[in-house]
Amino acid sequence: MTTRTEPDLLIVGGGSTAFAAALHAADLGKTALLIEERTVGGTCANRGCLPSKNLIEAARLLHEAAHPRYPGLTPVQMPASWAELLEQKDALVQTYRWERYERLLREIGGLGLVQGRAQLRSSHVVAVSGPDGTRQLRGRQLLIATGSRPVVPALPGLEDVPFLTSDLLSSADDPWQTSLRQQPRSLVILGGGAIALELGQLFARLGTQVTLLTRGAQPLSGVEPELAQALAELLRAEGVQLLTRVQVQGVAPGERGVAVTFQRGGQPETLEAERLLVATGRRPNTDGLGLERAGVALEADGAVRVDRTLRTSVPHIWAAGDVIGMAWGNQLATPVGAADGKLAAHNALSGEPPRAVDHRVVPRCIFTDPPLAMVGLTDAQAQAAGLACACRVLPLSLVPRAGAIHRTQGLVKMVVERASRRVLGVSLLGESAGEVIHEAAMALRFGATLEDFTELIHVYPTIAEALKLVALSFTRDVRLLSCCAS
Repeated sequence: MTTRTEPDLLIVGGGSTAFAAALHAADLGKTALLIEERTVGGTCANRGCLPSKNLIEAARLLHEAAHPRYPGLTPVQMPASWAELLEQKDALVQTYRWERYERLLREIGGLGLVQGRAQLRSSHVVAVSGPDGTRQLRGRQLLIATGSRPVVPALPGLEDVPFLTSDLLSSADDPWQTSLRQQPRSLVILGGGAIALELGQLFARLGTQVTLLTRGAQPLSGVEPELAQALAELLRAEGVQLLTRVQVQGVAPGERGVAVTFQRGGQPETLEAERLLVATGRRPNTDGLGLERAGVALEADGAVRVDRTLRTSVPHIWAAGDVIGMAWGNQLATPVGAADGKLAAHNALSGEPPRAVDHRVVPRCIFTDPPLAMVGLTDAQAQAAGLACACRVLPLSLVPRAGAIHRTQGLVKMVVERASRRVLGVSLLGESAGEVIHEAAMALRFGATLEDFTELIHVYPTIAEALKLVALSFTRDVRLLSCCAS
């Protein structure tokens, strides 16, 4: 592993965005040096996507055993060890981190890593403070890829109680770890977004008494309301207490651990639980980086301001990933950051005319069970954009595969532009939604119409057939079809 002090691309960050940029630099025959204060791999590999989906699947197996879908199968109460689940999760994370990050630094020429806290001294120079003191590094081109961190709201009393954030699944060897090494008997979650719902269902299925408090009329703002409401009802049916239209007033130590006071319907209420999880969003990591000293402009929320090519206000400094916030339709998601990291490196190093970022077709998935996946515009977004559109919502019970496997919970919704019949958006709540949504994403990428969905022959029976059925529902009653949706 090299530690060049003046690489072609000096990258502040060591997560998926940073590594995608570094790998593309190597592909271009250039050198790249990453600066990372924490463990390489970023939030996704160490504290977010990988560990949470690992444990979510374990909880699903536990739930399936206790609630078999098929008559004739006897429920089984499987014993579960939280400590052993965390141990296997940590082992998985360590293996993944080595294979996808640390090993690359050893085996790919031109890449290097410096551990420590970075601060820009000028537009070309970054000071790195580590265990052996401070050193200064110079880069011809710079990339800011420091990601994001959980938002901690200014809530009265929060500084007086121990609380968890969405980074709670960090491994025990993380020096910044906020890991939950003991499973709580009860848990209050502040928030109604994807992380809150995923972790809420996870802990509830493992036996924790879970209550979610969200400000909105329903969780998942920005998601098609029919699907968000259906998912909320499914979680409530599993025993998750989900309270909406809640205004949290403050928190304090309580007899059971923590007491949360809030108003709902104009009435004051207090709820106690063993632990508190704050899952109220994420914010860009730009504090203390010295970006202003280098002349890099920031947005009001702290995000780095970039143009469509991911160039900052300083011509040779670029930014990508969560650190640019929602600029140009950006999504705070690992694959988006990786794609943009590669683009930023290409624009910085290739010598070609800069390419513009494209976030028009970004499939997303919330890994509840069943999962909720979406791509393109919602009905509300299409209307806000001035598009005359039509929508159809279809229950998953009309999809033969869903009935065959007794997994009929869910809905599929399609948004179509009236004049062109072009499909603008698809949302799917149901079995395998995170896999099926890629068919819709590819269709949107190439401007597919309703007829493209209805005329495509699908494997029978599959959940993907839901896309064909909802497209057919614009012109006919799909309850009156034989098999294969023909």
